[in-house]
Amino acid sequence: MSARILIVDDEEIVIRSCRRILDGDEYLVDSAQSGQEALRKVDESDYDIVVLDIMMPGMDGLEVLQQVKEQHPGVDVIMVTGLSQIKTAVQAMKLGAFDYLPKPFDPDELKHVVERALERRRLLEENRSLKSEVDSKYRFENIIGSSPAMQGVYRLIAKCAPTNSTVLITGESGTGKEMIARAIHYNSLRKDNSFVTVDCATLSEHLLESELFGHVKGSFTGAVANKRGMFEVANNGTLFLDEFGNIPLATQAKLLRVIQEREFRAVGSTSTQQTNVRLLTATNKDLKALVADGSFREDLYYRINVFPIHSPALRDRREDIPALAFHFLKVFCNELAKPVSGISAGAMSVLMNHDWPGNVRELENTVHRAAILATDNIIRQSDLASIVSPAPAPDLDVPRTSDDLKRVKKIAREKSVEDVEKMFVLETLRRNDSNVTRSAQETGMQRSNFQALMKKYNIRVRDTELDSDETEPT
Repeated sequence: MSARILIVDDEEIVIRSCRRILDGDEYLVDSAQSGQEALRKVDESDYDIVVLDIMMPGMDGLEVLQQVKEQHPGVDVIMVTGLSQIKTAVQAMKLGAFDYLPKPFDPDELKHVVERALERRRLLEENRSLKSEVDSKYRFENIIGSSPAMQGVYRLIAKCAPTNSTVLITGESGTGKEMIARAIHYNSLRKDNSFVTVDCATLSEHLLESELFGHVKGSFTGAVANKRGMFEVANNGTLFLDEFGNIPLATQAKLLRVIQEREFRAVGSTSTQQTNVRLLTATNKDLKALVADGSFREDLYYRINVFPIHSPALRDRREDIPALAFHFLKVFCNELAKPVSGISAGAMSVLMNHDWPGNVRELENTVHRAAILATDNIIRQSDLASIVSPAPAPDLDVPRTSDDLKRVKKIAREKSVEDVEKMFVLETLRRNDSNVTRSAQETGMQRSNFQALMKKYNIRVRDTELDSDETEPT
């Protein structure tokens, strides 16, 4: 579908020039030669982008911008300004403009800023579309991540949530398997009923059966009263069995019967109870390997593996680390009542290069501790020194001659500088809501030089955007 763009300028030659630059199947270009005409057209039609001149007779661009953002906040506005109006352009950014172009601009500059605005809109709309498929009671903001791996997880949640299918969630410890289970439940037809969790790794075989199926008074030593099991408590809701690979074989046989027959017996009871639960399971073990060695029933495996979802390890979605780190920092700063609001480029480089064997849970704990150790409003590399091991040195050959030593030292220096430069760009863009112009101004760099650094490290604006509703069009 072609993007709709409105060019607003009192000079016909500028409008014709913009039309030529944006001519093609991907754009539908309209125009207006006054602020009043532009507002009327925006009210009557759905535009994706407005390219708006600041200096116009009558109603100037700032007035038009204010009214467009008040009445149509989803429309991105790109301001066009002369070199003498940079201060006015900065004011426009504060009023909600997406970006600005200084006159005169070349065709590539206009195409680039328009494509960037459309790409941002596309990503935001994709996120909203995915999240609209799940109920707002348990939205995805607690499952942070916009990486391709996490987008795949979101899609699977959205597909299986409305069904009653049994779901097997796999993944390493600390990857957020219970978060996925909760998202499934709270966006299912059972969302108004109980979500019950049982950690199968913490209970002995005898206690686990009592926890799952309940027991009657006197059925064993210590059973001083009847106890309801979780299959009864979760009736008409969802039962989440975590660490499912730890269940003993004898209990596996009883679980298989519950899944097949929808009925169970409490420990020590002769009567059968019906249950209507949706079963969600999670494990960090390889169940196929357990089946092969005889410690897990094959028939039970196929019963629970109806709809598998894999929760990816953090090292396989490193692009989500900045968003996760800032999310945790915001949470912990509120808890600790400390004004720590940023992470230095050096510290972020450490976080990005760590392998995170404990996954998201380890990152969460690391940010928590670093926030406590921080002596000012920034988490610095020194705050992480006692928490996270430094990244291994580059894989370089051990030098054998003086010339080899010089060569290896040069490579190591270049690698270090590249890491710092990359994190400098990513962090600056994040602070400025992915706005390239503001980022360049804050750092004191020319916009073209800042963009050259972005190009050098293949950094796109979307790489710095936060997850979900935290990123809104500016």
